[in-house]
Amino acid sequence: MKILIATDAWLPQTNGVVQTLRQTSQCLRVAGHEVEMLTPEPFHTVPCPSYPEIRLSLLPARYVRQRLREFAPDAIHIATEGPIGFAMRRACLAAGLKFTTSYHTQFPEYMRTRAPIPLNWSYAALRWFHGAAERCMVSTPTMEGLLRGRGFTNIARWQRGVDTDLFRPRDKAFLNLPRPIACYVGRLAVEKNIDAFLEMPWAGSKLLIGDGPERARLQQQYPAAVFAGFRFGEDLACHLAAADIMVFPSLTDTFGLVNLEAMACGVPVAAFPVTGPIDVIDDGITGALDTDLGRAAQRALAVDPQACRDRALRSDWHASTRQFAANLFNNRAA
Repeated sequence: MKILIATDAWLPQTNGVVQTLRQTSQCLRVAGHEVEMLTPEPFHTVPCPSYPEIRLSLLPARYVRQRLREFAPDAIHIATEGPIGFAMRRACLAAGLKFTTSYHTQFPEYMRTRAPIPLNWSYAALRWFHGAAERCMVSTPTMEGLLRGRGFTNIARWQRGVDTDLFRPRDKAFLNLPRPIACYVGRLAVEKNIDAFLEMPWAGSKLLIGDGPERARLQQQYPAAVFAGFRFGEDLACHLAAADIMVFPSLTDTFGLVNLEAMACGVPVAAFPVTGPIDVIDDGITGALDTDLGRAAQRALAVDPQACRDRALRSDWHASTRQFAANLFNNRAA
C-alpha cells in the first residue's frame, strides 16, 4: 500500500508528535508499505509566533497538489492542523479523496494560555477541520470522551508506543546529583506548567531535560534547578534512567510520550490526574496521580521500577503502527 502522511511537525523539532510519526513511518516501511512523508522540508518557512523552533510552511498548496497527483497514494493521513495539513485537506476534498486525521495537541487549551480565545471557538474550528476526515485518530479513551463531548463523531483509537531497547533501566550513577532526583523531560514552554514542578517541595535535586522559550525565565526564577538542555538518543535515555522519578506537570497534553519512555527506564511518573497521564499511569503501580503534585512525587518514590518496565513492554511501536494501519485500511474500504 502507498501511504502519504502530511505533517507540519517534523525534524528538527523535538516533541512527541515528531517521534510518533518517525516511528510509525519506519514501522510501516518494515511492514512492506511505501510511505511518503510530506513535511516542511521542501518549503520556505517562517517561525511560528512564540514557538520559533516550529517552522510554518509558506504557500504549500501547489506542491501538495503535485505530490498528491504524482505519488497517487492508496491512503492519506493528515497529522497536523498547520499550513501543510490545511493544504492537503483542501486538495483531498477538491479531488474527492478520502483521508484520515489525528489529534495530537490540545490547541484550544494551549491557545488559552496565551490569549483569551473562547474554547468553544477553537473547538469549533478543530471540529470543522477533522470533521471532513473519515476518521480522526486519538491516543486514549479519555481524549476520545473529551472530543465526543465537544461534538466530534468520527473518532478512532491509535495507541502510542515506546522503544524499549533504547529506553531501559540503566546505571543510576550516571547522574552525580543529590538524591532523590526528580526530572522533567520536554519543552520548556508555558503550556507545560513547569512552574508546578519547580515549586513543589522536594528534598533532593530537580533536573530539567529539554529547552524552549521559557528556559531563561525558569533559570532565573529557579536557580537551584539543573537545566540539562535537549538530550537525544542514548544520552537522553541515560539521563532519564538515572532519575528516581519523572514529574509530568502538564494539564493539557493528549498523551505524553515521555511517560512511557520513563516507565520503560524503570522510572515511576508523578502527574496530575488529567487527560494524558490518567490513561497512561496506573496510580500506585507505575507512578502516582494526585491533585497535589508534591504529594504525587513522594508517593511515586515508593513505586516498584519493575512494574513500570513491565507496563512499557506491553506498548511497542509495531503494535501502535498496526492499529494506525488498520484505521487506514478500514478507511480505504469505507
